[in-house]
Amino acid sequence: MLNVTDILETIGMIREENLDIRTITMGISLLDCVSEDEDRLCQKIYDKITRKAEHLVETGWEIEKKYGIPIVNKRVSVTPVSLVGGNIAPSGYLKIAHTLQRAAEALGINFIGGYSALVHKGMTQGEKNLISVIPEALAETQLVCSSVNVASTKAGINMDAIRMMGSAIKRAAYLTRDNNSIGCAKLVVFANVPEDNPFMAGAFHGVGEPDSVINVGVSGPGVVAAAIKRAGDCDLSELADVIKKTAFKITRVGQLVASEAAQRLDTPFGIIDLSLAPTPAVGDSVAHILEEMGLESCGGYGTTAALAMLNDAVKKGGVMASSHVGGLSGAFIPVSEDAGMIAAVERGALTLEKLEAMTAVCSVGLDMIAIPGDVSEDVICGIIADEISIGVANTKTTAVRVIPAYGKKCGDVVNFGGLLGYSPIMDVKPYSPARFVARGGRIPAPIHSLKN
Repeated sequence: MLNVTDILETIGMIREENLDIRTITMGISLLDCVSEDEDRLCQKIYDKITRKAEHLVETGWEIEKKYGIPIVNKRVSVTPVSLVGGNIAPSGYLKIAHTLQRAAEALGINFIGGYSALVHKGMTQGEKNLISVIPEALAETQLVCSSVNVASTKAGINMDAIRMMGSAIKRAAYLTRDNNSIGCAKLVVFANVPEDNPFMAGAFHGVGEPDSVINVGVSGPGVVAAAIKRAGDCDLSELADVIKKTAFKITRVGQLVASEAAQRLDTPFGIIDLSLAPTPAVGDSVAHILEEMGLESCGGYGTTAALAMLNDAVKKGGVMASSHVGGLSGAFIPVSEDAGMIAAVERGALTLEKLEAMTAVCSVGLDMIAIPGDVSEDVICGIIADEISIGVANTKTTAVRVIPAYGKKCGDVVNFGGLLGYSPIMDVKPYSPARFVARGGRIPAPIHSLKN
């Protein structure tokens, strides 16, 4: 039961510290939509998504009104499309993308995820067909998000898949060149991808999930930063406790909304993803949390240690507030979506190499990073391979969402608008890994993959 103090504290978090529910995401299985006829397949996909999620948006609005808690996004994730499409032609996969767009528009949701493939150990012809049209799918739709899992700790790293993704990213950048190459902002390359992640662009509905499910992502960087500021110059053990207690309160709000949404939609509750997801808004930055902890600037020495402590404390606090924590859960560090990260890049404190080091201890990986449009496919493949190897070696999820902004060079700025924010174009070393990437094949799984 909440007492008066708890209620007033939560109201303060919402009004003054940017506490919100970042997303209610309904996961929907499309496994029963399989058909050898493309048109029939697309119709079944459209019908199921619009039937299952018919009341998702209005339910979100009703919960917002009832509790006064902002719910920023209402989203849908579906079974990885490659598992449903099978060996249909590339044109058929493109038709599915347009079907997902139509369904998302009909529902009034913000994004739909699951235009995805899981190719960490190899690729079927159908998966190759889907990957081949990802750039066109992202250029011709606005709400469809795509992800490809190219590695796992158990299987190793599929370098052939990484080569395909390097090409896909460059083509997506070119095809959406008139809109700041925004197609790449809807495409994520993963290692150890979670199957219950409610956040875009990497959300999809895993094969071990029920027919439909409600997953909720909470966010409150401003709440954590304010709590740290109030704590003053306490030692790090005390500071960790402050963060844990704050994460507990944030997650408890998410649990309340998730339970209510699941009940109203007559859909099983899945997980709470307690990630600290920033926005470009003032006071909603993970970088500013790190600076409040005592760093002169995010990206300076000590940043990785501070981020590791933050991530761990957030998870420890969150798991006490919900029995079902999943997804990514931790601190996100997307450059364009975090005002503090943007400032750190602009002052020269935060580089691509430092971001890579930070991803070893945080939630995801190299996220929403704008790079010069003339960066080669091979260099992009090298960036992906480096980041993915961190996930494989550390048995954690890592991901890459880079935007080679067409026509832009280092020092320019690219503006994506809304929650996607804006980003300075970051410097990329020109040295090519072309011979390494061209070898292809699989990088074997690390020895600790043999745990059983």
